[in-house]
Amino acid sequence: MKLKYILSILILCQASVIAQKKQPNILWIITDDQRADALQCYNRATTGKSKSSLGYVLSPNADKLADEGTMFVNAYNNSPMCAISRASMHLGRYPFRSGHYKFNSHQETDIGKPLVSQIMMKLGYGTAAFGKIHCNVSKTQAKKYDTDNQYDLAINFKGDLERNGLGDIFTSGAKQSFPDGVFQLDYKDETTIYPNGKKVKYITNDLHNPIPEKDKKLQAQVDKDFDILRVYTRPHSTLIIGGENPHKAGETVDGKIVQEFKNHLKNAGKKYKTLAGKTVSGLDSSKPALINLGFTWPHTPVLPPKKYKDMFKKKKYNLPEFDTEELSKFPPQLVLHYNECKADLLKDTEKLQAIRDYYAFCAYGDSLIGDAVASFKKYCKEQDEEYLIIYTVGDHGWHLGEQGVMSKFGPWKQSVQDAIIVVSSDKTKVPAGKVVTDIVEYVDFAPTILAAAGEDVHAKKYEYLDGYDLQEVIDHKMPKRAYALGEINVVNGHRGYMRNLDFAFSMRTRDHWDYFTAPNLNKDVTWALTCDRPKADMALYDLRVDPLERNNVADAKEYRALADWFRQKLGNIVLGDGRVEADWSKVNSYSVSNFAGGSDDKKLDIPANLIPTLN
Repeated sequence: MKLKYILSILILCQASVIAQKKQPNILWIITDDQRADALQCYNRATTGKSKSSLGYVLSPNADKLADEGTMFVNAYNNSPMCAISRASMHLGRYPFRSGHYKFNSHQETDIGKPLVSQIMMKLGYGTAAFGKIHCNVSKTQAKKYDTDNQYDLAINFKGDLERNGLGDIFTSGAKQSFPDGVFQLDYKDETTIYPNGKKVKYITNDLHNPIPEKDKKLQAQVDKDFDILRVYTRPHSTLIIGGENPHKAGETVDGKIVQEFKNHLKNAGKKYKTLAGKTVSGLDSSKPALINLGFTWPHTPVLPPKKYKDMFKKKKYNLPEFDTEELSKFPPQLVLHYNECKADLLKDTEKLQAIRDYYAFCAYGDSLIGDAVASFKKYCKEQDEEYLIIYTVGDHGWHLGEQGVMSKFGPWKQSVQDAIIVVSSDKTKVPAGKVVTDIVEYVDFAPTILAAAGEDVHAKKYEYLDGYDLQEVIDHKMPKRAYALGEINVVNGHRGYMRNLDFAFSMRTRDHWDYFTAPNLNKDVTWALTCDRPKADMALYDLRVDPLERNNVADAKEYRALADWFRQKLGNIVLGDGRVEADWSKVNSYSVSNFAGGSDDKKLDIPANLIPTLN
């Protein structure tokens, strides 16, 4: 009887292992500030040409992934700012439903939801993250930037690499403030690590004290040594938008991120030391794996290695067109955005360098993706396991002069529209060479990952998820969304946006700028729907005739009624369909607004008489 019992246990354990092995290893790649048009495959799918509208790009490894899998060319982030966008990806929730509007939130609240990585750990996955994680959802109110409970292993590009001398040129200390609701960088210093390991640290910004002459000289020498281009046209800005990396290809901070990732795979099942000398455990090969590979490129500082900078330095590019007359049609909130992020006053030669170096940085990053993917596939083959690769092409986009800015944070295409490539070892699940034009959103990543692990994302416990499983989108098992949603909450204040393939609309959503605090959570939440029309700061672009979004028609006679319709539709959703505002300085302080519950029906039934007829 005892032997029979033991055999039964062994059979059950074996069945469990077999079932577990059917769960694919998942590699989730996220790049930072990458435009979709940095990919030749995206450009060919959308315009028939390999070049972007500006000029030459290079992406052989992304192109290979697109050939092996399915590419979504109408993918929209839900907030064009790093921490907010990444939180929406990890939570599967729109910012207005998670209450994560700016840099931090926490899970010490009864409305808090787990990150997808936390759920995957409970499903038996071994989890790891390398590079930029930056979703800034902490376990408790008291501990900000907490990643200890989010992944089994997290190696951060700042704490584990840059602060241990494994970086390029980076901000090593900064202080920010927001006087009168406007972002201000009070103090910043920068560190440059030369190829020989020499560290040079210097102050670049100080609004309250003169910058010492020695620091000015150190920065000037760094700028000369590495062909540094800074956005000097913005107030107090020393942001680097072009230059040459101090380190050769493969040895930059992103190269180190890939090295850490590969070491984790190579040391599966045993202890090893990270590049900074910390002893950690390698991948647990008895479990399926979820690995988040977060690159910092092409985020500023834009510093391609010499090899790639040289490849692009003679390429010809079109400079985006912008006329300051366009500002006369910007609502005040977007004028503020322009003033904080403007780059149109740069010289044409400087704009050209910024574009060349940006695309060169993307080309270098593409080579790192190729290296990482090859290592991941090799591991899966050796383990005889299935895999799923998700490539998030930018946590959001980046303007290279469109709308007169070099930044993100805007409601325009270059900030909010991206691409996604999904590859599976099982081509019956994710077809090879397929292009999907349906609207998809970054809240789709969480349900996609959970479904791949075998979870029923339609179960009651996952009702809070705002996104779709991308495999069900491929298989036409989900209704098509007529629009994408998002909200911006930094630089220019709270601003919601709604986009479909014909129209892009955005509006001010709250009448104040800073963080929400008790007891004023959701106070006057209908303000944007009831205030005098000009105060709503509306912007409407007819993409049928204005795909570059240069002519705001929200106040034009023939579009005025359509803009007002969008104001009600978008406002009801982001303000009244489960809007959460939380005081994150407290443990359990929040308010939920449901005055228009159910408004987010994914439909755009615009009355036909409101849509101007094109001549």
